[in-house]
Amino acid sequence: MTSAIPKPVALVLGANGRLGAAAVRAFAAAGWAVRAQARHAPAEPLPPGVEHVGLPLDDTAELAAAARARVVVHAVNPPYPQWAAQALPLLHKGIAVAQRLHATLMLPGNVYNFGESMPALLDEHTPQLPTTRKGHIRAQMERELRELAVSGSLRSVVIRAGDFYGGGTGSWFDLVIVKNLPHGKLVYPGPLDVPHAWAFLPDLARAFVAVAGSVNALPPFADLPFAGHTLTGEELHGAIARATTWLGLAPPGGHFKRGTVPWPLLKLGGLVSPTLREVAEMSYLWRVPHALDGTALQRVAGPLGSTPVGTAMRRALVHLGEAKTREFEARSR
Repeated sequence: MTSAIPKPVALVLGANGRLGAAAVRAFAAAGWAVRAQARHAPAEPLPPGVEHVGLPLDDTAELAAAARARVVVHAVNPPYPQWAAQALPLLHKGIAVAQRLHATLMLPGNVYNFGESMPALLDEHTPQLPTTRKGHIRAQMERELRELAVSGSLRSVVIRAGDFYGGGTGSWFDLVIVKNLPHGKLVYPGPLDVPHAWAFLPDLARAFVAVAGSVNALPPFADLPFAGHTLTGEELHGAIARATTWLGLAPPGGHFKRGTVPWPLLKLGGLVSPTLREVAEMSYLWRVPHALDGTALQRVAGPLGSTPVGTAMRRALVHLGEAKTREFEARSR
């Protein structure tokens, strides 16, 4: 009688966050054993094959003992105003856990590294010329991973994506663009004709799983952009309008009022509000066209498949409604 082949194990740090929760679901659906690290138990029941690990990030030895993981997904992301103080120290804790496990660290990257002069198409060879505080922090995080790879002390991979949508709350999509959807209004933060990179979160989480299955074939450090969906503001609004019609959420006549983000007021508010200051610093992302080239990622993981924009938009709005309901119920207890 042969013994069953043990499942590969993934440790997701920050499992209660938006990407962390999506990664937990995706790894579990793909048959991995998942250790979901978060100080507090998740609000929703965990999928089969997932164990909650309620240890703090700095408890390196205990985390490593609880996980025995092949990959460590560093889905820990501090609030905007706390990036300068927390982003690098939190990454160092994730690195320590991965090193103790001799595991590959997987880091979700973004486009902040490239700054206002970024070209319209970004790939793994695009020079990183950050022009903001958060961009410099992101570039430093990846620089440290590259240095550790060169020294032979850590294997890591960055999967770089655009703005998230789908899978819950906490992004420009739900906090700004569709915030006033029930009142028949859509907002867009920039010119409606500028292409902008988006990542449907369930697709991105599945990309993490696909890459995790091929980490042994990767170099010690890999930079893998995730193409996702590239949409102008007009295309995004059109997709939202069609999704609301399909879901029965469109306003009478199917026509939405349009709004913009008052960037001068946000910048002025940033003089007294750290959050507004950090948000206003990134306004260029809505003026500068950009898309991500996913060729390198497909070379590693093969054709990933992408949820069509229309389907993704419908699912994003449904997920958003469910998340809002859960938040309301939690506050009402």
